[in-house]
Amino acid sequence: MQILHFQASRVGQSINHFGGNFQSQVKHIRELEMEKGNPEESEFLEVKLKDKRSKKNLKSYSFRGIKAEKLKNMIIGAIKAERLKNMLVPRSPESAQSKWWAVVFSVTVILLWAGLVKLSNLGETNKFESSLAFPPPRVYQNRGYLMVSSNGGLNQMRSGISDMVTIARFLNVTLIVPELDNTSFWNDPSQFKDIFDVNYFMGSLRDEVRIIKELPTKLQNVPVHSMPPVSWSNMSYYYNKILPLFEEHKIIHFLKTDARLANNGLPDEVQKMRCRANYEAIRFTPPIEKLAKKIVRILREKGPFLALHLRYEMDMIAFSGCTEGCNEEEIEELTKMRYAYPWWKEKVIDSDKKRKAGLCPMTPEETALTLKALGIDTNIQLYIAAGNIYADERRMANLREVYPNLVRKETLVPSDIKPFLNHSNQMAALDYFVSLESDIFVPTYGGNMAKIVEGHRRYLGYRTTINLNRMVLVNLIDYYNNGTISWDEFSQAVKATHADRMGKPTQRLKVPGKPKEEDYFYINPEECLSN
Repeated sequence: MQILHFQASRVGQSINHFGGNFQSQVKHIRELEMEKGNPEESEFLEVKLKDKRSKKNLKSYSFRGIKAEKLKNMIIGAIKAERLKNMLVPRSPESAQSKWWAVVFSVTVILLWAGLVKLSNLGETNKFESSLAFPPPRVYQNRGYLMVSSNGGLNQMRSGISDMVTIARFLNVTLIVPELDNTSFWNDPSQFKDIFDVNYFMGSLRDEVRIIKELPTKLQNVPVHSMPPVSWSNMSYYYNKILPLFEEHKIIHFLKTDARLANNGLPDEVQKMRCRANYEAIRFTPPIEKLAKKIVRILREKGPFLALHLRYEMDMIAFSGCTEGCNEEEIEELTKMRYAYPWWKEKVIDSDKKRKAGLCPMTPEETALTLKALGIDTNIQLYIAAGNIYADERRMANLREVYPNLVRKETLVPSDIKPFLNHSNQMAALDYFVSLESDIFVPTYGGNMAKIVEGHRRYLGYRTTINLNRMVLVNLIDYYNNGTISWDEFSQAVKATHADRMGKPTQRLKVPGKPKEEDYFYINPEECLSN
């Protein structure tokens, strides 16, 4: 946040302060703010009027989204305008006090006018936030600077960033706003500021940890120690192995953030910090939230909706090797894609064996049968929270037939969505927000989005998430398709299987020594739900 002080005692002096002295004050403030990031990008602005002689604060105004330079020019131009000066400054001899109050009044009018103009342009998402105040910053002795490069898709990066916030907090270091992965398969060039609200992220957490946009200028040529932290580590690793490195190197750069903190065995205050970072501090940018809210509003106008996270995109099918329902030509295409990427180690995959073990995403046909068997109203809106479905026209035909009110973000807001189309992480952010607000959330695969959204909904108190038991379902579906069981038997079995899988809080599965087999912390953050 930038704080601009305007001092006033007499009319003439006030105008001078708004002019030359004002510029020097802005320059001084920018110098003070350099360690916190780029002040020109600051979204929150506080303007204070101060009596030059008594040093008392007279008026205070807070705005969101108004640049300091723009507001400065607005005030200078208005006060220097002869017509406004003649109108607001009395010509007849009066006391210095009345002249001074005239200037205060003029600035008040200008600032309020600026706020109203800004308010008119904010729309439904960026509401006027004059009352918004971040918590006071936590004071602690900074032990170093932590830089992080988040790897993976959007939701893998999101959980990793939350873990890095927590690590920085308990090591008493300063966190640099994370870099996002631009080298993944999805090749999205978006950075943190393109997806997440940077200023809110920094400000809302400042009572716990200091976060800045970039390294201070004086440290930008200091050697950086780069390393990937050990996966699934507890806090003793960070206290005993990582903290001493800050004393030696001052700046540490973590090259990976995925699963670098254990699911279990951590103090409650550590787990709660993870939840606060993930579910409260990480917000999407105003443009993303605005469009996502518009999508939700359009859906709500027509009634309840189910967000279906249908993980049946080409990359998922190719890399998982799950080819149930694919023809020979499609299987060949998917296999070639898997072999074309040397970093994907698993090349030969038994699709049927993997499916029977419940390790494949549900196909669109299997999903249609499952939703209908669960008794989901066939008239409900089905929002497809996913990318392009592989072999869409053929594979989605069955689902469209059973649930004709099938909708996508691309068709709901065709014009508004154009700026996001070539940014897979921003598109995923839209799906995340809409899924969070849905009446029912159904993920067809246990990927990162499914886990994070389910945990987020639990954290917010939304219980209607259907966690599909894929291993049981595929066997029941095969029995029904080959005539072994009737529809009624199939439906009853599906409902019985999922009676306790409708978003009810359960204990996380803990497997000491085998963290990959445990339930992911963010899917069911019990420690954060206890109070």
